Amino acid sequence: MRLSFLGHSCFHLATEQGELLFDPYLSGNPLAAAKADQITADAILVSHGHSDHLGDAIPISKRLGVPIVAAFELAIYCEQKGANTHAMHIGGDYTFPFGWVKLTPAWHGSSVLEGERIIYTGQPCGFLIKSGGQTVYFAGDTGLFGDMELLGDLYDIDLALLPIGGNFVMGIEDAARAAKMLRPQVVVPMHYDTFDLIKQDPEELAQRLQALKIDCRILQPGEATTI
Repeated sequence: MRLSFLGHSCFHLATEQGELLFDPYLSGNPLAAAKADQITADAILVSHGHSDHLGDAIPISKRLGVPIVAAFELAIYCEQKGANTHAMHIGGDYTFPFGWVKLTPAWHGSSVLEGERIIYTGQPCGFLIKSGGQTVYFAGDTGLFGDMELLGDLYDIDLALLPIGGNFVMGIEDAARAAKMLRPQVVVPMHYDTFDLIKQDPEELAQRLQALKIDCRILQPGEATTI
């Protein structure tokens, strides 16, 4: 499979079964490596409603006619805005033409701001994906939690996408602990450097993971790697 990093927590994943887009925060992202109208995908996976994750999901869904896969409340919000959706919830799984998806817990929040109004959009989540014979874990925005070890026990994870920015999500030390519990073959860090508040040195994570014999691949926006 080929993973392309588009900035912040936005990734494009291409496998033998299809193309997936994660948390497409492109418009307004100072580090975005693509524009929303350049994206192709068979589905859009959105971890929660915050603007730096929901991003351009609705207009991309409308343009391509592809579903936004999200927790129920966020899916309903997107549907009311005219997007195609597939609603799920934590622990639920579903097999799509592009592969199998399961929603995992994430310790965070989920809301949309419309003017001065906060619209809560349910439980944030992560995603487990099996596609093209490989397994990907997209953690979403989350702090460290013990059930990551359970995910590592249950699934042979080829690739884990983990936030490292701190303040709103795990920092580097906790991300390394998460990797130790998940036991993936490859880790790609995300959710850092977009804003001053989440500046981090991903090389520190790479050094910590080297001791665990986990391959850490640091991607700049616009770069891609093959797993």
